[in-house]
Amino acid sequence: MKKPVLVIMAAGMGSRYGGLKQIDPVDADGHIIMDFSLYDAKKAGFEKVIFIIKKENEQEFKEVIGNRMSKYMEVEYVFQDLTAIPEPFTVPEGRQKPWGTGHAVLSCYDVIDGPFVVINADDYYGSHVFKLLYDYLVSHEDDDKYRYAMAGYIIENTLTENGHVARGVCEIDTEGNLVGLRERTRIEKKEFGTAYTEDDGVTWNVIPPGSTVSMNMWGFSKSLLKELKERFPQFLEQGIKENPLKCEYFLPNVVGDLVTEGKASVAVLKSTDRWYGVTYKEDKENVVAAIQGLKDAGCYPAKVWEE
Repeated sequence: MKKPVLVIMAAGMGSRYGGLKQIDPVDADGHIIMDFSLYDAKKAGFEKVIFIIKKENEQEFKEVIGNRMSKYMEVEYVFQDLTAIPEPFTVPEGRQKPWGTGHAVLSCYDVIDGPFVVINADDYYGSHVFKLLYDYLVSHEDDDKYRYAMAGYIIENTLTENGHVARGVCEIDTEGNLVGLRERTRIEKKEFGTAYTEDDGVTWNVIPPGSTVSMNMWGFSKSLLKELKERFPQFLEQGIKENPLKCEYFLPNVVGDLVTEGKASVAVLKSTDRWYGVTYKEDKENVVAAIQGLKDAGCYPAKVWEE
């Protein structure tokens, strides 16, 4: 079996954060969140990383992390391109937003030929989930179903005090497999609990305390790439009609559909770690404090890489 590779989705511009949030240092030593993910991944057994980025950010991205990482892991770049859509579709006039996480992973179609783990560039996942997912992928292969996995987080461990977040809310069976998952694009802490809205805050639906959510950390076999490719035209057909400038091909929705159709099982590997990310500028000081706390606790050396 081929060794799992790590795929990092780093093409998002971070529209709410006001800049390339992926490359903002989170400690006094100049590390970015990704340094810690890569450190944890390497420790778990990953030897290769594929960065999904925008072509126009390539030089800056390499200067900030890519060139440094190439000393420690095999590095490959894939470009997420708004115009990379199948015929007869064309990019709607005025659209600037990329096509979402499903399209980002689809960008890797020609470079992945084995199992892989997908993460967001700007999220801190905690160290032990990398090992959980790596070990799952090296011990499971597709049989009568695709055998996928995801890192599951307790929703309260993933919220921000500074606004709303998008999360994939999970339904899990008694054996720990994913039954259903739907992306809720606006979740907030309210006085009556954690809740989501689908009508810009007119009505709110409470999410049960302790619910498991996906933070877009997945373990897949290469079968997922074929499914993403085959399902993309149908998404475009509907999405371009309904919301031409902002529709997104969400990875969790494709996975959820595969589960519903009985084509895939997804083992939910639960983490009790707190997730950290910079959804808003104001989140950054919390992340900086958390990283310092983890260093103080001995989870990471002061300098993650030996220069």
